[in-house]
Amino acid sequence: MKIGAVVLAAGGSTRLGQPKQLLTHEGQTLVHRAAAAALEAGCAPVVVVVGAEREKIVAALRDLAVTIVPNDDWPRGMGTSVRAGVARLQESDALIMLVCDQPKVDAVLLRQLIARQEETGQPMAASGYSGTHGVPALFSRSCYERLLALDDETGAKALLLGRPGEVASVLFEAGAIDIDTPADLEFLSN
Repeated sequence: MKIGAVVLAAGGSTRLGQPKQLLTHEGQTLVHRAAAAALEAGCAPVVVVVGAEREKIVAALRDLAVTIVPNDDWPRGMGTSVRAGVARLQESDALIMLVCDQPKVDAVLLRQLIARQEETGQPMAASGYSGTHGVPALFSRSCYERLLALDDETGAKALLLGRPGEVASVLFEAGAIDIDTPADLEFLSN
């Protein structure tokens, strides 16, 4: 099975006040960590959707074999980035959607999502944390049309929550750690 990855890295990080994609954790920028995890897990191609701070994010990824997908519509919402990424992976049998503000995501988790989907045959396999399902998540080709139909402000999580009977789960309690505010950044630093 050919599994691609979409790293959503286009947002403006308004609540944080600085580009979270470029924050460093354990010696790597968060966007680099996410893309490297996808590559290490065997995803190909790995597309990184960029918008705000495009040039700096591209520079942070220059040593990785990723495809950069510009999204000029990023201010309209995450759905625009989801659609831009999915549109570039039409040849893949499945894709893993991930964001760059979850610093604990690694290749082991992404391989667990792939294995769980193969084991169950469900069209989606998602990370389970904080009593819900979220990204990183794997979506089979049968989900692409629904992902491409998301409105501008809706992320892929809506598909996971809207069809819970079609989602296999992988426990990932560290998925609750994401960097959205200065307090989150402070927590990560400690």
